[in-house]
Amino acid sequence: MKKRFKAKSFVMMALGLCLAAISTPAFAASYQIKKDDTFYLISKRFNVPLESVQKANPGVDPQNLRLGQNIQVPVANHVKTTAGQPRSYSKMIKAVATAYTGSAEENGGWAGVDYFGNPLKVGTIAVDPAVIPLGSTVYITGYKHGSLPAKGMIAKATDIGGAIKNARVDIYVPGSDASDFGTQNVQVYVLK
Repeated sequence: MKKRFKAKSFVMMALGLCLAAISTPAFAASYQIKKDDTFYLISKRFNVPLESVQKANPGVDPQNLRLGQNIQVPVANHVKTTAGQPRSYSKMIKAVATAYTGSAEENGGWAGVDYFGNPLKVGTIAVDPAVIPLGSTVYITGYKHGSLPAKGMIAKATDIGGAIKNARVDIYVPGSDASDFGTQNVQVYVLK
């Protein structure tokens, strides 16, 4: 009887730890209350359940938030952008990046426009739609190039290319020559 009780206790303890891990956020970002903020609006902004925001702030009265008050916002999968803003993401892809310009030779005969006909600009990337759906907003880190934002950038997957397959992205760079970009390893976070 004693062995059975110990085994049952062990199973219950393991189950309790699993449930705690599910309900506990992997990361909580500090957030400062701004004008007109509510827990509901904050939960939508960070794409986390309202209940999670409430649980992360047990001593905070959600009906009496004060301007400048610091709270915790749980974020399971997050990346902190260069602006310091934590953003939720659905998946992270270790990719190989190349770069392209707006020249017709690099764009299948179409000069200066993406797949949808929009003008190319910094933040436009070409992707394999089977890996990163067209229209996705992503955050890219790990590249180095003088005409791109340092340390990382928010980008939009609005272009495709014949050589862009699997975990590969092609980043638009302004100018007439992208050969100095070469091939670089990057991290692409598909944002929620």
